[in-house]
Amino acid sequence: MKKLIAGNWKMNGTAESAIELAEAVSAGIEGNPGLLDTCDFLICPPFLHIPLVQGALSEPVFDAIFLGAQDCSSYQNGAYTGDVSAAMIADMGCTHVILGHSERRQYFGEKDMLVAEKALLAHREGLTTIVCVGENEAEREAGRAQDVVGKQLGHSLPGHSTPKNLVVAYEPVWAIGTGKSATVEDIRDMHAFIRAQLSERLESCENIRILYGGSVKPANAAEILATENVDGALIGGASLKAEDFIGIAQGG
Repeated sequence: MKKLIAGNWKMNGTAESAIELAEAVSAGIEGNPGLLDTCDFLICPPFLHIPLVQGALSEPVFDAIFLGAQDCSSYQNGAYTGDVSAAMIADMGCTHVILGHSERRQYFGEKDMLVAEKALLAHREGLTTIVCVGENEAEREAGRAQDVVGKQLGHSLPGHSTPKNLVVAYEPVWAIGTGKSATVEDIRDMHAFIRAQLSERLESCENIRILYGGSVKPANAAEILATENVDGALIGGASLKAEDFIGIAQGG
């Protein structure tokens, strides 16, 4: 299975900088064609920049870079001002959508059941969902990390999820944007736990990708990506620099 190298650009950039970054990522992959033998690539720009990024990707690697959104509405359509539906995201040419990111849970109060509702709509539109789970620092220090992640998995995943429409991303909240990263032992143990939880709930779970997200950078990418049950990375800050994004892929 190829590693999935996913860039979450979050709420960053302008139209001009989005195009420049997409062109730089495209050139970086084109200049290292061997990466396509070991990695799949996904870029999740802000909603407004998705068409710009789509147009900026060069022809040789256009089909090798998936595009995704960072969230979607829990409603199919209608009078929900400001929301963007899963159908709209799919219509823009996206193949993936990130759901339940820790920032959505922390700052917008999103709960597991809401994540599951969004995932169900996304799956109906043919999108692959990247469902994020992870504990905060207090929960880890209290020895509750697996309990928290297990509950999130149990309540956030639609029962019909398959390897074709589901990716799980483990992101320890205390490691996101802090410069801290979980130890290899922490990552290995949690990813093994997630794999076991998936096997209890879903069929063909061995083919469901589990990504790690939390201060992944070129310096630690090789060690993290070589860890058992780590099938790629969900990258935040480092995805905003093409050389870092490509450097992480080279670690895989």
